[in-house]
Amino acid sequence: MQKTPLLAWVLLFTLAFIWGSSFILIKKGLVGLTPQEVGSLRIASASLFLLPSAIRRVKYVDRKRIAYLVFSGFLGSLIPAFLFAIAQTRLESAITGVLNGLVPIFTILIALFVFGQKQTKAVYAGVIIGFIGTAILITAGEGNSLNGINVFALLVVLATLCYASNLNLIKQKLNDLHAVTVTSVSLILVGPIALIYLFGFTDFWSKLLTQESTGMATFYICLLGVLGTAIALIIFNKILQMKNALFASSVTYIIPIFAVMWGVLDGEKLYVMHFIGMLAVGVGVYIANTNRAAHRNAGKTK
Repeated sequence: MQKTPLLAWVLLFTLAFIWGSSFILIKKGLVGLTPQEVGSLRIASASLFLLPSAIRRVKYVDRKRIAYLVFSGFLGSLIPAFLFAIAQTRLESAITGVLNGLVPIFTILIALFVFGQKQTKAVYAGVIIGFIGTAILITAGEGNSLNGINVFALLVVLATLCYASNLNLIKQKLNDLHAVTVTSVSLILVGPIALIYLFGFTDFWSKLLTQESTGMATFYICLLGVLGTAIALIIFNKILQMKNALFASSVTYIIPIFAVMWGVLDGEKLYVMHFIGMLAVGVGVYIANTNRAAHRNAGKTK
């Protein structure tokens, strides 16, 4: 077995730290911005940062792929950015970070129902465990009780479904394009929508000029857009070059650790049922993802 270089582990935990910090940055951004301003500013800053890269790469993209890249921009960036921002007005950032781990599970389900990619029983068991944990997180209230459904948690679930749909779209229609090309070009295709909405339909500019809290919130969200999208993508691609997709995907298990850590440090209240739900989601994702990888590798050796 090939030994994993130390740099690969450093990059993996760096990536998990960046993505795990995304949810606390959204929370800080909501102090001075509306959810709609957070979502549009996040995409606008990321698209502007990646604009030079997109300009260099877009000329190599077949025009027939543009429609798929537009869909990728909506599913992988624009829609989730708004859903996460709205959800975190009524949801702790730590719980949001854990629910984000549902992406691999939805990726498996979409591959099954849309593309007919069957999996082992262990994978389905992991999916069930993961959804049990999700149900607990969605209904968990104060103390150890299970109350009514938190519809804002469902927004996060919907966002992860968008992410998973985007991953399957890229796999089926854009797999031969470089990841930086897909991300940068898809972002500049939806970036103008975010910019028009931000400056044309919100009070962002006037608040930025008059309110101190808006300035700090803008800094946090721009940091999120640049770090959480552009720089994180570069790190992810470097990990893929050094190791493989299976190693890179293990970042999914580390992200919730940092998300919960930031939440606790920020004084968020988490109860026993929350931790039970988090554990179930983590175990479910681990079982489903690892067995899926094993099943895929076994198929290649036949």
